[in-house]
Amino acid sequence: MNFWRQTFTIAAKDLRAEFRSKEAINASFSFSLTILLLFSFAFDPTELPITEISGGVLWIVFAFAGALILNRSFARELTNDCLDGLIAAPLPASALLLGKALGNLALLLAVEAVCFPIFGLFYNLKWTGQFWSLVLVVVLGTWGLTVIGTMFSALTVNIRLREVMLPLLVYPVMIPCLMAAMQLTTYLAAGEPLNSEMMVWVKYLIGFDVIFTSLALALVDTVLVG
Repeated sequence: MNFWRQTFTIAAKDLRAEFRSKEAINASFSFSLTILLLFSFAFDPTELPITEISGGVLWIVFAFAGALILNRSFARELTNDCLDGLIAAPLPASALLLGKALGNLALLLAVEAVCFPIFGLFYNLKWTGQFWSLVLVVVLGTWGLTVIGTMFSALTVNIRLREVMLPLLVYPVMIPCLMAAMQLTTYLAAGEPLNSEMMVWVKYLIGFDVIFTSLALALVDTVLVG
């Protein structure tokens, strides 16, 4: 119980800090809307049905916009040696990582919740046919992106070019998760219900999340303390 209280305290602290400055979330919102608008000019729906590329477009936007949020996860703690204070505090490193990951998850889901209606408006796509299944896929895919991104944010926090290094490290690891999320999102955005073939991708996403969450929690002490 104490572990979860510490975890949610870290998540609440990060969310309060972000909503005061709004640096990362404003940049992420602006970036997402700009990319969605540019894609709407790039693809001709008469030649390429948007239902065939919806998953790819959305998850490319989510992945790049997410990097703007994830990069700030540990970087905001560098001021006044706050990161050293958090590491020295009497809480497990795993609670620190999980709390930051949950805070990042909430911010990313907020960005995605805005992107879906804008996407439907720009591309004239009714994506709500399988709403709850789509929500499940988005949460699973976003958690995979978040937990890996938060872990690598801790790893690159003291690197001068962390804004460049974080995407270079995260995106190759995220390829399996993004592939599954794109497949499922494309299928569900077209209004098709989950079938046995698509459930394989859902199980794949769940397995990916479990494996990388476990690895992140197991290795965070080494990453932060050495």
